[in-house]
Amino acid sequence: MSDLRNLNKPQQQAVEVTEGPLLVLAGAGSGKTRVLTHRAAYLIDEKGVKPWNVLCITFTNKAAREMRTRINDMVETGANEVTVSTFHSLCLRILFKHAQLLGYDPRFEICDTADQKAVMKQVCKDLEVDTKRFKERTFINAISNAKNELKSPADYAHEAFGDEWYEQVAKVYDRYQRVLKASNTMDFDDLIMQTVNLFKREKEVLEGYQDRFRYIMVDEYQDTNTAQFELIKLLSAKYRNLCVVGDDDQSIYRFRGANIRNILDFEKFYPEAVTVRLEQNYRSTQNILDAANAVIANNEGRKVKSLWTSEGEGDRLNFRQLESASDEAMFVAEDIRAQVKAGRFKYGDCAILMRTNVQSKEFEDAFRVMGIDYDLVKGLRFWDTKIIKDLTSYMMTVASGMNDMRTARIINVPARGIGAAGIEKIRAYATLHGLSMLQVCHDHVDEVPSLGRTAKKAKEFADMVYSLRERSADMSYSQLLTSIIMDFEYDKQMDADADTPEKYNELKDYVDKLKEALDVYEESTPEPDLVDFMRQNGLEGNNLSSSAGGAVIQRELTPEEEEEQREKKVLIMTMHNAKGLEFPNVYLVGMEDGLFPGFASVFSEDEEDMEEERRLCYVAITRAKERLTMVCAKHRMINGETRYSKTSRFIKEIPIRLMDMKLPDRERGGGGFEPEVPAKVKAIPRRSENVYSNYAKAMKGSQIGVRGELSYGVSDRVRHVKFGEGTVLEIKNGGRDYEVTVEFDSCGVKRMFAGFAKLVKV
Repeated sequence: MSDLRNLNKPQQQAVEVTEGPLLVLAGAGSGKTRVLTHRAAYLIDEKGVKPWNVLCITFTNKAAREMRTRINDMVETGANEVTVSTFHSLCLRILFKHAQLLGYDPRFEICDTADQKAVMKQVCKDLEVDTKRFKERTFINAISNAKNELKSPADYAHEAFGDEWYEQVAKVYDRYQRVLKASNTMDFDDLIMQTVNLFKREKEVLEGYQDRFRYIMVDEYQDTNTAQFELIKLLSAKYRNLCVVGDDDQSIYRFRGANIRNILDFEKFYPEAVTVRLEQNYRSTQNILDAANAVIANNEGRKVKSLWTSEGEGDRLNFRQLESASDEAMFVAEDIRAQVKAGRFKYGDCAILMRTNVQSKEFEDAFRVMGIDYDLVKGLRFWDTKIIKDLTSYMMTVASGMNDMRTARIINVPARGIGAAGIEKIRAYATLHGLSMLQVCHDHVDEVPSLGRTAKKAKEFADMVYSLRERSADMSYSQLLTSIIMDFEYDKQMDADADTPEKYNELKDYVDKLKEALDVYEESTPEPDLVDFMRQNGLEGNNLSSSAGGAVIQRELTPEEEEEQREKKVLIMTMHNAKGLEFPNVYLVGMEDGLFPGFASVFSEDEEDMEEERRLCYVAITRAKERLTMVCAKHRMINGETRYSKTSRFIKEIPIRLMDMKLPDRERGGGGFEPEVPAKVKAIPRRSENVYSNYAKAMKGSQIGVRGELSYGVSDRVRHVKFGEGTVLEIKNGGRDYEVTVEFDSCGVKRMFAGFAKLVKV
């Protein structure tokens, strides 16, 4: 029998309202999964509903498995006959039975991502599309969005209205669908769209499934798109026993096609709907919840609700503003170590939540210096990303060319007509004759058997490497990196790897951070060496293959060993990836206008862009259970320039009574504050902040903490060993050292620490 005594009153109401439409607004940490599973058990045990008449839909296989397990534990008999499924799995089962009604063979196949790219490449070739102007991946994304909106190629063409881009997409979309259909294939987005088409065309099929699924429950309803909404609307139309559970305040996937209006307008589509609000939180302290409530209250497009808990107020929220991104990372690392040393938390209790993946680099550096183990969740470590491995492989190949793994990785990146078979022949010849692959390409390529036209391409590549090697003698490492990108046209590879402007800017940011790290290393090292730089960052010989092979095989860990390892590692992840998770001690980093919220939303004319960013902030805050720290920097490197930023507006939306703000030389007041921005230097090109500013001493044993009097002042002419002569614009006390801003005659404005720069007055 279903026992509801462990549910609070709103939860009980959500379980007991079984007939007609029901909207359950489940705030963060309010126990929505418990409600869904109890409701399924209640329908079967108390209301006598047949298990096969119950359908539970969620978004991920993991969530479906968890729901299935809980229902099995609660229902004595027939639990396995309850359908618990993701949207796509449900549609796949339906289409396997009825695909012939849509003109497909029942044995149709699913087109994966690699197949999609291959099909699109052929379509663009057939239609003579200029893929330098119109990217193949952009077409794939546009077609996916169209299918999520249930738009056919004809619909797309009708809406083009003479727009060149839309007309081009319509042509490609039409040809793409014809190719898929001819090969009896559907892509992932087709599964839902074609099921909706099936239900609209075949009324008897639809009615059969309506009779089968008389009670429907949908989890994470705020994340549904138009196609998913229409699918649920059709399935529930006959009996209208539809229960949707979600939180409009946690709708953060608009970029994937989620339509928040589905949940906000639920009562418009179902006027007879009952609405239940779950506002009691079982995760966080009241101070954390009050902060989340205060932030999200600034959104206009939302259902009014307010989280509360019976667990007490807890600690106030911590807020710190640091000088730079590296100082921010070091502060967090030191604070985590202090919390662990005090016995309050384990390392595995701590999570760093960031807005973008590229922010991880400074934290990885800081943790390495502090000896703190970490995991980067659902992402690659900065030094393991494809773009960084490509570029560092180029640098090492230009420097020596003795590492064949590096040469093989980049010899055809970007594509220059040297295929896998040709690379293998060059490698085999090099091994046989005791040469490096680069030596073979440069001096012996004509001797490699059966290489054909690849020989010329390989020789051209090697000639470019040797030419740049000769010219690099007078270059800094960052200048060498710039020359590599230009000479080898690596920007084309970046363009190919980026399917959106945002992704391209992110790749540029990775390049800029690598340049910055190279500059700092050269400035702080008496005898800089690229191999030493690579070793410091764990790069030398580490996972350089462009394939997935070469992984070290280890025995499978027991659950106890996995848990023990998790307890020893700090987690770093984006705020999006943190949704659905919770941690005792959370750090929200990069809390600056321009980063979070991002520039795109700050300057957008669409208020929904800012409201989605605010919802993401709400999600991030409510991941914290006991302790929450928010951190920002006065300046950081963004898209190749140092930017001074205001404290995030989201910080200012939190009442001061909830905050613990230890701000040297500043008065407390308001929810946040504005950093001082030097009048002469608003944005400094390319690099400025020292990545290792407050832990270079730990890495190199330098004496940057010892500060003496400078022999020069503002407006004086000075000389730098690498950058030549320039004029001092500003001198600032940076704590451990003076920060000097100089406009050099040869390379523009640069900021550096006096101890590293060793400037000499002219």
